[in-house]
Amino acid sequence: MVAGKAPRPVAADDDQEVPVGRAGVRIVAATGAVLLASGVGGSGSAQGAGPVDLLIRGGQVYTGDLSAPSVADVGVKGDRIVFVGDAGKAGVTAAKTIEAKGRMVAPGFIDAHTHATGELASQDPKARLLLRQLTQGVTTSVIGVDGAGDPEIADYMAKANAAGVGNNFAAYVGFGAIRERVLQNDARAPTPAELEVMKGLAKKGMCEGALGLSSGLFYPPQSFAKTEEVIAVAKEAGSRGGLYDTHQRDEGTTSIGVAASTEEQIRIGRESGATLHLGHFKVSSGAKPDGQSMAALIKVVEAARAAGQKVTSDQYPWSASNTGLSALAIARWAQDGGRAAMLKRFDDPSDLAKIKAQALVFYKERGGAQNVLINGSASQPELVGKRISEIAEAWGVDEAEATIRILRKGSASVATFAITEPDIRLLMKQPWNMFSTDGSPSGHPRGHASYPRLYTKYVVEEKVITPVEFVHKSTGLVADTLGIEGRGYLKPGYFADIVVIDLANYQPKADYVRPTLLSTGVEVAVVNGKVELEGGVPSGILAGRGLPRKTPAGCP
Repeated sequence: MVAGKAPRPVAADDDQEVPVGRAGVRIVAATGAVLLASGVGGSGSAQGAGPVDLLIRGGQVYTGDLSAPSVADVGVKGDRIVFVGDAGKAGVTAAKTIEAKGRMVAPGFIDAHTHATGELASQDPKARLLLRQLTQGVTTSVIGVDGAGDPEIADYMAKANAAGVGNNFAAYVGFGAIRERVLQNDARAPTPAELEVMKGLAKKGMCEGALGLSSGLFYPPQSFAKTEEVIAVAKEAGSRGGLYDTHQRDEGTTSIGVAASTEEQIRIGRESGATLHLGHFKVSSGAKPDGQSMAALIKVVEAARAAGQKVTSDQYPWSASNTGLSALAIARWAQDGGRAAMLKRFDDPSDLAKIKAQALVFYKERGGAQNVLINGSASQPELVGKRISEIAEAWGVDEAEATIRILRKGSASVATFAITEPDIRLLMKQPWNMFSTDGSPSGHPRGHASYPRLYTKYVVEEKVITPVEFVHKSTGLVADTLGIEGRGYLKPGYFADIVVIDLANYQPKADYVRPTLLSTGVEVAVVNGKVELEGGVPSGILAGRGLPRKTPAGCP
């Protein structure tokens, strides 16, 4: 059973277990409040604590570590958990009680990689609520991923906090945002002076609370950067104890190959001094059907870890990735200078012939254009739900010509079915791998249904991982890895981010045709001690907050 602890992140192996009935009761001071701390299943009294604001009673409590769940009550005062145990025996009373018998009670999930920046900054409070996250069980979203995080983190957090948001959020500063600000969309190396500006912007983001530096080296103009350039900028995170989180340069066979790409990212992590986190780790093209592709990458990661390097990853539970059509099918050289320059190359017969030939190769490497589904296009909504092969056949052209025609009219996002189930299952078992959605408000069902899909498919149906591992890889492991302090665990002193889930009704409803259907089964979502979801219905409260990392050394 878990003894009371001061509010700090707890290592995954820091179970702090004592026998049932022997958990001590003590008073813990946190943010000025007098808090009661008790072990799961423990008794004791509420001496000096008075009634709690909220009591979640009789649920199956998963603490977020790897210890077995126990039936217990969870008490909240203010924005903190103050009690976990038997409230009746301890004499704890509550202003509000939520009955949770037969339900999973867990820490709010921490989405390690998501695209919610626009929603959190929206003028619409319904968008800022992030209901698509809450109905999965997510109470903290990590943004600024894939190199997209602007350096003005403090300003962004202040505005979001003032407006009110439904999720807590932590942010990366983005290599892509930095590079584009300094070099625009050009395929060239920075001058020494420009590199210093880039490093200064990375330092600014870190000093304003970034978790670290993120990159998306798969995407232009980030793909134009040499390894040494990325290392130089990533050192601004590494020297301040931050992470280097990456959508790596190649996740299949698009450019240098996924094995060489993973080795490159390990080098960037090692030489920058930053903890390497491989975002949405996968093999998305050219994968062998039996899990050998991921097995080879796991060996690379394990070798780095054995050598003392900190390397971790996250994944989403879908066999289709999601990206832009141009990123998928158009060679990087053809995108030098941005969209306008790309369209000019489409008008050059010599360039166009090369672009088409390379596009056909890209499709072949993903098993054919029938594996590529249009799932978003503002300029051509009639194409949504159709595969590139279907569109090409209907137009009487090959897949490359169909692609050019689509991109001439506007952008499009695509789901690509190229990730194998054996790879997904093998990575899911690794103790250093955790979960994310990589989700957006539209396009791919992962933004609305990743966590219930994880539970129903890989815990219940296939038994790849246990319920305890599912919660741990969605909560405590994420908090510990990313340095999100005071969250990820249901333990006294931690912030009160809590979800109550009816597992019998915990189901993903979104699919590739209807990607925005909300999931079911999350009955209650508590964020910073406030009930944002009760009976599955939003309360209208927006209790989330920005979570800046503590100011590191070397900052003003």
